[in-house]
Amino acid sequence: MAWTAWIREETRGVEVLPSLYAADFMRLGAQIESLLAAGCRVFHFDVGDGHFIPPVTIGPVILRSIAPAIHAAGGLIDCHLMVDNPGRHFQEIAESGGDTVSFHHEVVSGPEEIAELAAAARALGLAPGLAFNPSTAVADAARDAVATGLDFVLCMSIVPGYSGQPLLPGALERIAELRGLLPADVPIEVDGGVGAGNIAEVRAAGATLLVAGNAVFAAADPGAAYRALAAAASAASPTAA
Repeated sequence: MAWTAWIREETRGVEVLPSLYAADFMRLGAQIESLLAAGCRVFHFDVGDGHFIPPVTIGPVILRSIAPAIHAAGGLIDCHLMVDNPGRHFQEIAESGGDTVSFHHEVVSGPEEIAELAAAARALGLAPGLAFNPSTAVADAARDAVATGLDFVLCMSIVPGYSGQPLLPGALERIAELRGLLPADVPIEVDGGVGAGNIAEVRAAGATLLVAGNAVFAAADPGAAYRALAAAASAASPTAA
């Protein structure tokens, strides 16, 4: 099922995405199975190159090993490229089982390059999104995302690179500003510091795709943690509603 159809029809516009970067890799398969059994159908997959962000994270080898089980359950894998040269990775991400690909505003030269990357992603069957860091002006990212017709926008609520960071001050205001600048049918994804204590506020600010790492995987029962977060997100209403 297409990314936008899944988000709009199956989740009624809101979803919690467990961030696999925070998983226990000794138990990765079991944790994914637990989350699928709990109802999770979209997983977040971070790729870092050691240049755009300091650490080298997980990559296509792991993606290929988990994609069949996730897809067999009707799920999707949302791939976030925290890399300097995103386009060179699109084909391998697609061939390894990715369903979406977001690339960073900070590594592109402008709307023309964004449009070229979006076209290249779509040609491979990937839904393209634009990610941007806390240091980037919301208005700049929103302008370029709208101009190039991207499928979603990923607002970083931490400085990307490491799991376990708290939500940055001002993140909620940035999400709300972004929601006001994007068309209503363009989902906002938020990544970084989302957990039980703030997920309702993040949702109320206008986000519909809520990435949660340690809030899921540091719990004794990731499936139960996912269900609690999903319930809290679903119960929250956007401020503008």
